[in-house]
Order: sequence, then C-alpha cells, then structure tokens
Amino acid sequence: MAAAPSIPPTVAVLCALDTKGEDADFILRRLRRRGLQTVLIDIGVLGTPHLEADISRDTVAVSAGTTIAELIARRDRSTAVATMAHGARSVVADLAQTGLLSGVFAIGGGAGTTIGALAMRDLALGLPKAILSTVAAGNTTPYVGTSDIVMYPSIVDFTGVNRISAITYRRAADAFAGMVLGGAETAADDDAVPDRPLIAASMFGVTTECVTQAKAVLEDAGCEVLVFHATGAGGRTMERLIADGHVDGVLDLTTTEWADEVVGGILTAGPQRLGAAAHSGVPQVVSLGATDMVNFGPLETIPDRFTGRNFYQHNAENTLMRVNIEEARRIGRAIGAQLRNCAGPCTVLIPSAGTSALDAAGQPFDDPVARRVLQDAVTAELTGTAVRVIETAQHINDRTFAKMAARRLLDLLPAMPSIPAKD
Repeated sequence: MAAAPSIPPTVAVLCALDTKGEDADFILRRLRRRGLQTVLIDIGVLGTPHLEADISRDTVAVSAGTTIAELIARRDRSTAVATMAHGARSVVADLAQTGLLSGVFAIGGGAGTTIGALAMRDLALGLPKAILSTVAAGNTTPYVGTSDIVMYPSIVDFTGVNRISAITYRRAADAFAGMVLGGAETAADDDAVPDRPLIAASMFGVTTECVTQAKAVLEDAGCEVLVFHATGAGGRTMERLIADGHVDGVLDLTTTEWADEVVGGILTAGPQRLGAAAHSGVPQVVSLGATDMVNFGPLETIPDRFTGRNFYQHNAENTLMRVNIEEARRIGRAIGAQLRNCAGPCTVLIPSAGTSALDAAGQPFDDPVARRVLQDAVTAELTGTAVRVIETAQHINDRTFAKMAARRLLDLLPAMPSIPAKD
C-alpha cells in the first residue's frame, strides 16, 4: 500500500493588504518555498487590498461584531485597530482549535504589530509565533506580554520590497519556517524527555541562596524546577504557565512583587499574582521573600512622596526602599487574601528572622517591628482557612529553611516519595 502523502505544515499570516500587499506576497512566496502551507488573513481596513486573502478583512471585522463598512464610516483609526485586533484573535483562535495550525506570522508597523500580537499572544506555549515589525527594537513588553512571541526588526518601513527589506524579509521568513519545521522534528523525540514533576519557583537576588538550595533538594527528589525572576514579568509568566496547566507544584518563596503592587514600585506583577495556583488547585508552598522592599529605578526617578525613606541603592539603575509598618500590614493582608480560598493544598512558611538578604540582623533593612506586622497580617487573613501557616525562627536564606520549604512541597505532591531530613 502506498504511503499517504504528507501534508505541509499550515501557518497563518496576518497583514494589512491595503498597504503591505507587495511585502506580504514576497514573504508568502518565501514561506511556501520553505515547505509551508499558508493561510493569509487580511487585517487592513481603509484601502483596497492589493492581494487576495484566504480570510478577508470582512470576515475579520464580522468576527469582532461589526463590518468593514462600519469601520470605514467611522474613520477612527484607534477603533479600527482595536476592532480588527479582536477579530483577528477570534479568527486565529478558531484556526488553532482545528489542531492543524503550526504557527502564526504577522507583518506590521505599530498597528499591524498590535493586531498581530493580540491575535497570537494567548496561543499555546511552543506554537511558533513571530512578528516582522518596525517597532521590534523598542519596548516590546506591551506586545509580547508573557507569551513566546518572537519579534524580528524590519529595519526599514513596509513600503514594498527593496534591497534592504528583501534581506530582512527573507531572514524573518526563514527563521519562522525553521521554528515551524524544527518544532515538528523535535516532536518525534518527545519520548526522550523525562516525565518528571515540574515545579515553578520564584526567586530574587536577595533570596537566591534560599531558592538555590531548595531547588537542589527538589531535583534530588526527581523534580524538574523552573525558576522565575520576580521582576513583574517573571511573576506574570509563572502565573500563566501555572494557569495553562504546565506545572505540578509551586515553590513561591519570593512574593516581593506584591510589595511593588501595594506600595507602587516598578516591578509589580499585577493584582492576580498568587492567583493561578490558588484557583487551579496546584500544590504550593509560599513564603514572604523580599516583601521587605519595593523596587524603583534611579534615585532621581523615585516619587516625591517617598522622600526621607530608607533606601538602598542596589546599582545605578535600581533603588530599593524598605517598606514601613503600615505598608507591611497592607502587603501581608494582600498576600493572605489571595491565598484564603485555595482550591488545593497550600502551606505558608514565615521566616521570622528575615525575608531577604537585606532584612537580617545588622543589615540595612532590618526592622523587627515591620517584619512582625507583616507576618501577623498574613496569619490573620489565613486563620480559619485550609491554608497551613508555619512560623519558624529562621531567616529565609538559612539552609534549614530552604530544605524545609522543599520538603513541605514534596509532601504536598501526589505520589512523591518523602525524603529523609539531612543536616
């Protein structure tokens, strides 16, 4: 019997065909030459498309609950971009649900990048996502968020194919094709990846000693540990991976992002921090790492309302501020409130001797009163709940505390062997 013909991987390509039809045509031909099958989605609005799309701009607009005619009549660029972004997200999500979509590629300036990013940002981790963009050299956080989108700089604007744009177009298309085709090859080797419990852990520079030691204990017990730097983006990314079901357990020892959220620092992960594991029931061990501090940029950028506070200049670009008693109380309440209704097993470990390398006897942020207020606020919020709160006389970076945290998490994981205590 003859073997069934193989179907080329299918990728979606998003582009405004009224202004970038020539550019899109060049990239489509390059992708097809690399062995990919393409679905062209038109995200333009005002002008006449210069290339026929597989999914028209009318379909995209209808997916957002309107029509192209209505958008043209309004002549409001901001509304048009927002509408087409939501429509494109719906169209791409529908394609992804078929299970046949192998990647998404977008082409655009500011508007096209916004639309493309929204369309692909919520797609599964590992599905190739790339944007050839005029804004790839700037701050890409608003576009990428917590996803694995790759942004490739176009170098020149999208005004047709020339000797410079041809270079970047080819390289971006080839790189994307490599992501798609390379991913297919890797899938055949998945059985070689050890099936171990996957643990998400949070760390900051001032809790590195603790998390590093706890990580070693977990790995010795057969776990795989992902460590996220608690800098806002790190916390948000960790939350997303937990919510998406990639993680078996959480060692959230560094909850410093809540200090920035409550007080107004620059490294907040938002008000949903600590929510993913609590809502999904993933086993977790939580502590108060680096909640003694709030993060700011250079000294001259700190808001005037914080004048006279206890600052520690970590480096020229990063200044830390010791939280005061009232802030500590609010931080403790916020953390406790997030954990009150955990759907799964949760233990909170409170290191009464300090929560960071700076919050220790003789260190710049040593403040036993603020520390006590923080701890009491957390405990008060969790009293009477299913969350177990354990206070220890140790510092968070003590070796014994790190090992205790790891062992507590191992005890919460299903079918995990309990490991003997070691000195």
